[in-house]
Amino acid sequence: MRRHPGSETEIMSQTVDPKLLEILVCPLTKGPLVYDRDAGELISEQARLAYPIVDGIPIMLVDEARRLDDRAG
Repeated sequence: MRRHPGSETEIMSQTVDPKLLEILVCPLTKGPLVYDRDAGELISEQARLAYPIVDGIPIMLVDEARRLDDRAG
């Protein structure tokens, strides 16, 4: 089956299991994370890092995280 941009199948693949979100913490600070559904990232305010979520899987590597200060604002 072919996925169409914005299809329900594609949207479902971009979500993260809520139970997983409850147990995940920032690997750098061990602090809480906030799920930013629109950006597809887990945000660590303490570390000022955004961890990407790829195909519904959080990439919890500091080297793969984006610095929050990098976002133009």
